[in-house]
Amino acid sequence: MHIDWAALGSVFGVSLAVTVGLVGLFTLGIVGLTKREAAASGTGNPGSTAVARTGAYACFALCAAAVAYGIFLIVA
Repeated sequence: MHIDWAALGSVFGVSLAVTVGLVGLFTLGIVGLTKREAAASGTGNPGSTAVARTGAYACFALCAAAVAYGIFLIVA
């Protein structure tokens, strides 16, 4: 039995990078929604409400697209 260590390492590296990227995107989405709520309650800058909401939704959409692409790769 021969193990291709280079291929195993590259799969590990890509998996780690994609996981950290998705968690980072989701975190940015949560932070965007938190800033939106702070601006709506009067403790934040009211001008940034639309920008924070749009950024948060964009982060969540990118997360959903990455998950859908991963499911497509597994199923296809």
